[in-house]
Amino acid sequence: MKLGINGLGRIGKLSLWHHVGRRYFSEIVVNLGRQVGQGLHDIAACIEKDSTYGHLGAYLHGHRCPRVVEELDEAKGTMKVDGIPVTILRESRNPADIAWKAHGVRLVVDSTGVFTDPTAPPDSPKGALRGHLEAGAEKVILSAPFKIKDKTAPMPEDAVTTVMGINGDDYRPDKHRLISAASCTTTCLAHMVKPLLDHFGVDRILSASMVTVHAATGSQPVLDRLPKTGATDLRKNRSILNNIVLTTTGAARALALVLPEMKKIGFIAESVRIPTSTGSLIVLVLTIQDQSVEAPINRDLVNGLYRKAAEGYARDYLVYTEEQNVSADIVGVPAAAAVIEARETHTRTGIINVDPKSLCAGSAEAIEALSCATLQVPVTQVVVYGWYDNELGSYTNMLGERTVTVADSLL
Repeated sequence: MKLGINGLGRIGKLSLWHHVGRRYFSEIVVNLGRQVGQGLHDIAACIEKDSTYGHLGAYLHGHRCPRVVEELDEAKGTMKVDGIPVTILRESRNPADIAWKAHGVRLVVDSTGVFTDPTAPPDSPKGALRGHLEAGAEKVILSAPFKIKDKTAPMPEDAVTTVMGINGDDYRPDKHRLISAASCTTTCLAHMVKPLLDHFGVDRILSASMVTVHAATGSQPVLDRLPKTGATDLRKNRSILNNIVLTTTGAARALALVLPEMKKIGFIAESVRIPTSTGSLIVLVLTIQDQSVEAPINRDLVNGLYRKAAEGYARDYLVYTEEQNVSADIVGVPAAAAVIEARETHTRTGIINVDPKSLCAGSAEAIEALSCATLQVPVTQVVVYGWYDNELGSYTNMLGERTVTVADSLL
Protein backbone atom coordinates (compact mmCIF):
# COMPACT_ATOMS: atom_id res chain seq x y z
CA MET A 1 0.00 0.00 0.00
CA LYS A 2 1.08 3.56 -0.70
CA LEU A 3 0.86 6.34 1.89
CA GLY A 4 0.13 9.96 1.07
CA ILE A 5 1.44 12.78 3.28
CA ASN A 6 0.15 16.30 2.73
CA GLY A 7 2.67 18.82 4.02
CA LEU A 8 6.32 18.50 4.96
CA GLY A 9 6.44 20.60 8.11
CA ARG A 10 7.59 19.19 11.43
CA ILE A 11 4.99 16.40 11.71
CA GLY A 12 4.90 15.66 7.98
CA LYS A 13 8.67 15.32 7.72
CA LEU A 14 8.97 13.21 10.87
CA SER A 15 6.06 11.03 9.71
CA LEU A 16 8.09 10.36 6.59
CA TRP A 17 11.05 9.40 8.82
CA HIS A 18 8.83 7.14 10.91
CA HIS A 19 7.33 5.27 7.98
CA VAL A 20 10.61 4.94 6.10
CA GLY A 21 12.02 3.27 9.20
CA ARG A 22 8.92 1.20 9.81
CA ARG A 23 8.77 -0.08 6.22
CA TYR A 24 5.05 -0.88 6.32
CA PHE A 25 4.22 1.12 3.18
CA SER A 26 5.75 0.17 -0.15
CA GLU A 27 5.83 3.77 -1.38
CA ILE A 28 5.23 7.24 0.04
CA VAL A 29 3.80 10.18 -1.91
CA VAL A 30 4.39 13.60 -0.36
CA ASN A 31 2.46 16.64 -1.51
CA LEU A 32 4.11 20.04 -1.06
CA GLY A 33 1.87 21.97 -3.43
CA ARG A 34 4.62 24.40 -4.40
CA GLN A 35 8.15 24.63 -5.71
CA VAL A 36 10.86 24.47 -3.05
CA GLY A 37 14.32 26.03 -3.26
CA GLN A 38 16.24 25.18 -6.42
CA GLY A 39 14.58 21.82 -6.93
CA LEU A 40 14.45 18.25 -5.72
CA HIS A 41 17.98 18.27 -4.28
CA ASP A 42 16.96 20.97 -1.83
CA ILE A 43 13.90 18.98 -0.80
CA ALA A 44 16.09 15.92 -0.30
CA ALA A 45 18.45 17.93 1.92
CA CYS A 46 15.51 19.08 4.06
CA ILE A 47 14.34 15.47 4.42
CA GLU A 48 17.77 14.11 5.26
CA LYS A 49 18.92 16.69 7.83
CA ASP A 50 17.21 17.92 10.96
CA SER A 51 18.37 20.46 13.52
CA THR A 52 16.65 18.60 16.37
CA TYR A 53 17.13 14.92 15.52
CA GLY A 54 20.26 14.98 13.36
CA HIS A 55 20.71 13.03 10.12
CA LEU A 56 18.08 10.60 8.90
CA GLY A 57 20.72 7.94 8.25
CA ALA A 58 21.93 8.09 11.85
CA TYR A 59 18.33 7.92 13.09
CA LEU A 60 17.72 4.80 11.01
CA HIS A 61 21.03 2.94 11.23
CA GLY A 62 23.50 4.68 13.54
CA HIS A 63 26.23 7.26 13.08
CA ARG A 64 28.29 5.21 10.60
CA CYS A 65 25.46 5.07 8.08
CA PRO A 66 26.12 6.72 4.67
CA ARG A 67 23.58 8.95 2.97
CA VAL A 68 20.18 7.31 2.62
CA VAL A 69 18.48 9.68 0.12
CA GLU A 70 19.42 8.54 -3.36
CA GLU A 71 18.34 8.21 -7.01
CA LEU A 72 16.88 11.69 -7.37
CA ASP A 73 14.92 12.31 -10.59
CA GLU A 74 14.01 15.99 -10.92
CA ALA A 75 11.70 15.47 -13.90
CA LYS A 76 9.65 12.77 -12.21
CA GLY A 77 9.94 14.23 -8.72
CA THR A 78 11.10 10.91 -7.32
CA MET A 79 13.80 9.68 -4.98
CA LYS A 80 14.55 6.70 -2.79
CA VAL A 81 14.79 7.19 0.95
CA ASP A 82 16.56 4.21 2.51
CA GLY A 83 15.30 2.17 -0.43
CA ILE A 84 11.67 3.29 -0.14
CA PRO A 85 10.36 5.06 -3.28
CA VAL A 86 9.20 8.58 -2.46
CA THR A 87 7.40 10.84 -4.92
CA ILE A 88 7.21 14.59 -4.34
CA LEU A 89 4.19 16.46 -5.74
CA ARG A 90 4.60 20.22 -6.22
CA GLU A 91 1.57 21.31 -8.22
CA SER A 92 -1.55 21.65 -6.04
CA ARG A 93 -2.15 22.99 -2.54
CA ASN A 94 -5.92 22.46 -2.56
CA PRO A 95 -6.56 18.88 -1.34
CA ALA A 96 -9.25 18.36 -4.00
CA ASP A 97 -6.66 18.93 -6.74
CA ILE A 98 -3.90 16.66 -5.45
CA ALA A 99 -3.22 13.68 -7.72
CA TRP A 100 -3.79 10.99 -5.10
CA LYS A 101 -5.86 8.81 -7.42
CA ALA A 102 -3.32 8.99 -10.23
CA HIS A 103 -0.62 7.80 -7.83
CA GLY A 104 -2.73 5.03 -6.31
CA VAL A 105 -2.90 6.59 -2.84
CA ARG A 106 -5.82 5.40 -0.71
CA LEU A 107 -4.70 6.70 2.69
CA VAL A 108 -3.57 10.28 3.37
CA VAL A 109 -2.10 11.91 6.48
CA ASP A 110 -2.77 15.65 6.39
CA SER A 111 -0.11 17.39 8.48
CA THR A 112 -0.48 20.93 7.16
CA GLY A 113 -2.51 22.16 10.14
CA VAL A 114 -4.60 24.18 7.66
CA PHE A 115 -7.49 21.86 6.83
CA THR A 116 -9.04 20.97 10.20
CA ASP A 117 -12.80 21.43 9.72
CA PRO A 118 -14.48 18.05 9.04
CA THR A 119 -17.73 19.81 8.04
CA ALA A 120 -16.20 21.95 5.29
CA PRO A 121 -17.33 20.76 1.81
CA PRO A 122 -14.65 19.37 -0.52
CA ASP A 123 -15.11 22.24 -2.98
CA SER A 124 -14.40 24.96 -0.42
CA PRO A 125 -12.53 27.78 -2.23
CA LYS A 126 -9.55 27.64 0.12
CA GLY A 127 -9.52 23.86 0.31
CA ALA A 128 -10.90 21.38 2.82
CA LEU A 129 -10.01 18.12 4.50
CA ARG A 130 -12.74 16.35 2.51
CA GLY A 131 -11.02 17.43 -0.67
CA HIS A 132 -8.62 14.52 -0.19
CA LEU A 133 -11.59 12.15 -0.51
CA GLU A 134 -12.67 13.84 -3.72
CA ALA A 135 -9.10 13.47 -5.01
CA GLY A 136 -9.16 9.69 -4.57
CA ALA A 137 -8.26 8.94 -0.96
CA GLU A 138 -10.48 6.57 0.97
CA LYS A 139 -9.36 7.61 4.46
CA VAL A 140 -7.79 10.81 5.79
CA ILE A 141 -5.93 11.09 9.09
CA LEU A 142 -5.55 14.59 10.51
CA SER A 143 -2.46 15.25 12.62
CA ALA A 144 -4.32 17.85 14.68
CA PRO A 145 -7.64 18.21 16.51
CA PHE A 146 -10.75 18.87 14.46
CA LYS A 147 -11.89 22.49 14.55
CA ILE A 148 -15.45 23.09 13.37
CA LYS A 149 -15.80 26.70 12.28
CA ASP A 150 -19.58 26.74 12.74
CA LYS A 151 -19.93 26.17 16.50
CA THR A 152 -23.55 25.06 16.07
CA ALA A 153 -22.68 22.28 13.62
CA PRO A 154 -22.38 18.73 15.02
CA MET A 155 -19.44 16.44 14.39
CA PRO A 156 -20.08 14.54 11.13
CA GLU A 157 -20.90 10.86 11.57
CA ASP A 158 -17.97 9.82 9.39
CA ALA A 159 -15.44 11.69 11.57
CA VAL A 160 -13.85 10.47 14.81
CA THR A 161 -11.09 11.56 17.21
CA THR A 162 -8.89 8.83 18.67
CA VAL A 163 -5.77 8.47 20.81
CA MET A 164 -4.07 5.11 20.49
CA GLY A 165 -4.19 3.14 23.73
CA ILE A 166 -7.17 5.17 24.96
CA ASN A 167 -10.05 4.93 22.50
CA GLY A 168 -8.35 3.54 19.41
CA ASP A 169 -11.21 1.08 18.93
CA ASP A 170 -13.68 3.94 18.45
CA TYR A 171 -12.47 4.03 14.85
CA ARG A 172 -14.90 1.96 12.78
CA PRO A 173 -13.63 1.18 9.28
CA ASP A 174 -17.14 0.82 7.87
CA LYS A 175 -18.18 4.25 9.14
CA HIS A 176 -15.29 6.68 9.57
CA ARG A 177 -13.44 8.36 6.71
CA LEU A 178 -11.91 11.28 8.59
CA ILE A 179 -9.83 10.44 11.67
CA SER A 180 -8.22 13.00 13.94
CA ALA A 181 -5.21 11.85 15.95
CA ALA A 182 -5.85 14.73 18.40
CA SER A 183 -2.71 16.62 19.47
CA CYS A 184 0.62 15.88 21.11
CA THR A 185 -0.58 17.37 24.42
CA THR A 186 -3.92 15.54 24.37
CA THR A 187 -2.14 12.27 23.61
CA CYS A 188 0.16 12.63 26.63
CA LEU A 189 -2.59 13.97 28.89
CA ALA A 190 -5.00 11.14 28.10
CA HIS A 191 -2.43 8.53 29.13
CA MET A 192 -1.70 10.43 32.34
CA VAL A 193 -5.38 10.69 33.26
CA LYS A 194 -6.64 7.23 32.35
CA PRO A 195 -4.91 5.16 35.12
CA LEU A 196 -6.25 7.53 37.77
CA LEU A 197 -9.70 7.71 36.21
CA ASP A 198 -9.94 3.91 36.00
CA HIS A 199 -8.93 3.47 39.64
CA PHE A 200 -10.77 6.28 41.42
CA GLY A 201 -13.76 6.70 39.15
CA VAL A 202 -15.22 9.91 37.82
CA ASP A 203 -17.31 10.61 40.94
CA ARG A 204 -14.32 10.83 43.28
CA ILE A 205 -12.30 13.21 41.12
CA LEU A 206 -13.61 16.58 42.24
CA SER A 207 -11.52 18.80 39.96
CA ALA A 208 -8.57 18.62 37.60
CA SER A 209 -6.16 21.00 35.95
CA MET A 210 -3.05 20.84 33.85
CA VAL A 211 -0.29 23.08 32.58
CA THR A 212 1.85 22.06 29.65
CA VAL A 213 5.34 23.51 29.59
CA HIS A 214 5.63 23.26 25.84
CA ALA A 215 8.49 23.59 23.39
CA ALA A 216 8.34 26.24 20.68
CA THR A 217 6.32 25.60 17.52
CA GLY A 218 6.70 26.81 13.95
CA SER A 219 3.99 29.44 14.41
CA GLN A 220 6.18 31.44 16.79
CA PRO A 221 8.61 34.09 15.46
CA VAL A 222 12.33 34.06 16.13
CA LEU A 223 12.27 37.84 16.56
CA ASP A 224 9.51 40.23 17.59
CA ARG A 225 7.14 41.22 14.78
CA LEU A 226 3.97 43.23 14.24
CA PRO A 227 0.68 41.38 14.79
CA LYS A 228 -1.61 40.52 11.91
CA THR A 229 -4.71 42.59 11.29
CA GLY A 230 -7.27 42.00 14.03
CA ALA A 231 -4.92 39.96 16.25
CA THR A 232 -5.78 40.14 19.96
CA ASP A 233 -2.93 38.18 21.55
CA LEU A 234 0.21 40.26 21.19
CA ARG A 235 2.34 37.63 22.95
CA LYS A 236 2.19 35.37 19.91
CA ASN A 237 4.31 37.91 18.05
CA ARG A 238 7.15 38.00 20.57
CA SER A 239 10.46 36.22 20.09
CA ILE A 240 10.47 32.60 21.27
CA LEU A 241 14.26 32.78 21.57
CA ASN A 242 14.07 35.22 24.47
CA ASN A 243 10.78 34.64 26.24
CA ILE A 244 8.54 32.35 28.22
CA VAL A 245 5.20 32.90 26.52
CA LEU A 246 1.79 32.31 28.05
CA THR A 247 -0.67 30.86 25.55
CA THR A 248 -3.67 28.54 25.33
CA THR A 249 -4.34 24.87 24.64
CA GLY A 250 -7.40 22.98 23.49
CA ALA A 251 -6.26 19.83 25.30
CA ALA A 252 -9.14 19.86 27.81
CA ARG A 253 -11.75 20.02 25.06
CA ALA A 254 -10.05 17.31 23.00
CA LEU A 255 -9.58 15.12 26.08
CA ALA A 256 -13.34 14.88 26.50
CA LEU A 257 -13.59 13.46 22.97
CA VAL A 258 -11.37 10.48 23.81
CA LEU A 259 -12.32 10.13 27.50
CA PRO A 260 -15.99 11.21 27.61
CA GLU A 261 -16.12 10.73 31.41
CA MET A 262 -14.01 13.88 31.76
CA LYS A 263 -17.03 15.97 30.73
CA LYS A 264 -18.33 15.46 34.28
CA ILE A 265 -15.18 16.93 35.85
CA GLY A 266 -14.31 20.59 35.95
CA PHE A 267 -11.05 20.73 33.98
CA ILE A 268 -8.72 23.65 33.33
CA ALA A 269 -5.89 23.43 30.79
CA GLU A 270 -3.18 26.04 30.30
CA SER A 271 -0.03 26.25 28.21
CA VAL A 272 3.35 27.94 28.57
CA ARG A 273 5.79 28.03 25.63
CA ILE A 274 9.51 27.93 26.36
CA PRO A 275 12.64 28.38 24.18
CA THR A 276 13.41 24.71 23.40
CA SER A 277 13.00 22.95 20.06
CA THR A 278 11.11 19.92 21.41
CA GLY A 279 10.51 18.01 24.62
CA SER A 280 7.53 19.12 26.70
CA LEU A 281 6.10 18.50 30.15
CA ILE A 282 2.59 18.24 31.57
CA VAL A 283 1.96 19.05 35.23
CA LEU A 284 -1.34 17.36 36.11
CA VAL A 285 -3.16 18.28 39.33
CA LEU A 286 -6.25 16.43 40.56
CA THR A 287 -8.35 16.85 43.70
CA ILE A 288 -9.73 13.46 44.76
CA GLN A 289 -12.16 12.59 47.54
CA ASP A 290 -10.28 10.35 49.98
CA GLN A 291 -12.64 7.66 51.29
CA SER A 292 -10.39 5.26 53.18
CA VAL A 293 -8.37 5.80 56.35
CA GLU A 294 -6.88 2.31 56.03
CA ALA A 295 -5.73 2.85 52.43
CA PRO A 296 -5.25 6.59 51.94
CA ILE A 297 -4.29 8.11 48.64
CA ASN A 298 -0.55 8.62 48.70
CA ARG A 299 2.47 8.75 46.45
CA ASP A 300 3.07 5.00 46.51
CA LEU A 301 -0.52 4.27 45.52
CA VAL A 302 -0.46 6.73 42.61
CA ASN A 303 2.91 5.58 41.33
CA GLY A 304 1.76 1.98 41.65
CA LEU A 305 -1.17 2.71 39.33
CA TYR A 306 1.16 4.11 36.68
CA ARG A 307 3.67 1.29 37.09
CA LYS A 308 0.92 -1.30 36.67
CA ALA A 309 -0.46 0.44 33.58
CA ALA A 310 3.01 0.75 32.04
CA GLU A 311 3.62 -2.96 32.56
CA GLY A 312 0.13 -3.95 31.44
CA TYR A 313 -2.47 -2.56 29.06
CA ALA A 314 -0.54 0.65 28.33
CA ARG A 315 2.92 -0.89 27.88
CA ASP A 316 3.10 0.34 24.28
CA TYR A 317 2.15 3.89 25.21
CA LEU A 318 3.18 4.69 28.79
CA VAL A 319 6.63 4.68 30.39
CA TYR A 320 7.13 4.72 34.16
CA THR A 321 10.52 5.89 35.35
CA GLU A 322 12.12 6.70 38.68
CA GLU A 323 15.18 8.23 37.03
CA GLN A 324 15.95 11.93 37.23
CA ASN A 325 15.18 13.22 33.73
CA VAL A 326 15.43 16.54 31.95
CA SER A 327 13.64 17.37 28.72
CA ALA A 328 16.57 16.37 26.48
CA ASP A 329 16.36 12.83 27.81
CA ILE A 330 13.04 12.16 26.11
CA VAL A 331 13.78 13.74 22.73
CA GLY A 332 13.36 11.08 20.04
CA VAL A 333 13.02 8.17 22.46
CA PRO A 334 11.24 6.38 23.88
CA ALA A 335 8.31 5.85 21.53
CA ALA A 336 5.72 6.60 24.18
CA ALA A 337 2.76 8.92 24.60
CA ALA A 338 3.85 9.85 28.14
CA VAL A 339 6.83 9.30 30.40
CA ILE A 340 5.82 9.50 34.07
CA GLU A 341 8.48 11.19 36.22
CA ALA A 342 7.63 9.12 39.30
CA ARG A 343 10.16 10.77 41.63
CA GLU A 344 8.15 13.98 41.41
CA THR A 345 4.70 12.55 42.16
CA HIS A 346 3.26 14.35 45.18
CA THR A 347 0.12 14.02 47.29
CA ARG A 348 -1.30 16.08 50.12
CA THR A 349 -4.44 15.15 52.09
CA GLY A 350 -6.52 17.70 53.94
CA ILE A 351 -9.99 18.28 55.32
CA ILE A 352 -12.50 20.57 53.65
CA ASN A 353 -15.19 21.97 55.94
CA VAL A 354 -18.49 22.28 54.07
CA ASP A 355 -21.65 23.99 55.27
CA PRO A 356 -24.36 21.41 54.44
CA LYS A 357 -26.89 24.18 53.95
CA SER A 358 -24.96 25.30 50.90
CA LEU A 359 -25.49 21.89 49.33
CA CYS A 360 -29.28 21.85 49.62
CA ALA A 361 -31.67 23.02 46.95
CA GLY A 362 -34.82 22.27 48.96
CA SER A 363 -37.17 24.50 50.89
CA ALA A 364 -36.00 26.90 53.55
CA GLU A 365 -37.61 24.69 56.19
CA ALA A 366 -35.66 21.64 55.04
CA ILE A 367 -32.41 23.55 55.09
CA GLU A 368 -33.05 24.86 58.59
CA ALA A 369 -33.83 21.33 59.78
CA LEU A 370 -30.30 20.14 59.05
CA SER A 371 -28.74 19.24 62.36
CA CYS A 372 -25.14 18.88 61.19
CA ALA A 373 -23.37 22.19 61.48
CA THR A 374 -20.40 21.28 59.30
CA LEU A 375 -19.44 18.44 57.00
CA GLN A 376 -15.78 17.42 57.03
CA VAL A 377 -14.71 15.97 53.69
CA PRO A 378 -11.21 14.44 53.33
CA VAL A 379 -9.66 15.29 49.96
CA THR A 380 -6.25 14.58 48.47
CA GLN A 381 -4.48 16.72 45.93
CA VAL A 382 -2.36 14.68 43.52
CA VAL A 383 0.38 16.18 41.36
CA VAL A 384 1.88 14.11 38.52
CA TYR A 385 4.55 15.06 35.98
CA GLY A 386 4.56 13.57 32.49
CA TRP A 387 7.18 14.13 29.78
CA TYR A 388 6.45 13.92 26.05
CA ASP A 389 8.46 14.58 22.93
CA ASN A 390 5.84 16.70 21.17
CA GLU A 391 7.40 15.98 17.77
CA LEU A 392 8.97 12.59 17.01
CA GLY A 393 9.20 10.45 20.14
CA SER A 394 5.67 10.86 21.39
CA TYR A 395 3.26 12.30 18.88
CA THR A 396 4.66 11.19 15.52
CA ASN A 397 5.16 7.64 16.76
CA MET A 398 1.59 7.50 18.08
CA LEU A 399 0.34 9.01 14.80
CA GLY A 400 2.27 6.29 12.98
CA GLU A 401 0.51 3.63 15.04
CA ARG A 402 -2.85 5.10 14.10
CA THR A 403 -1.86 5.30 10.44
CA VAL A 404 -0.87 1.64 10.27
CA THR A 405 -4.05 0.44 11.97
CA VAL A 406 -6.17 2.44 9.52
CA ALA A 407 -4.13 1.02 6.64
CA ASP A 408 -4.74 -2.49 7.98
CA SER A 409 -8.49 -1.82 7.81
CA LEU A 410 -8.16 -1.07 4.10
CA LEU A 411 -6.56 -4.42 3.23
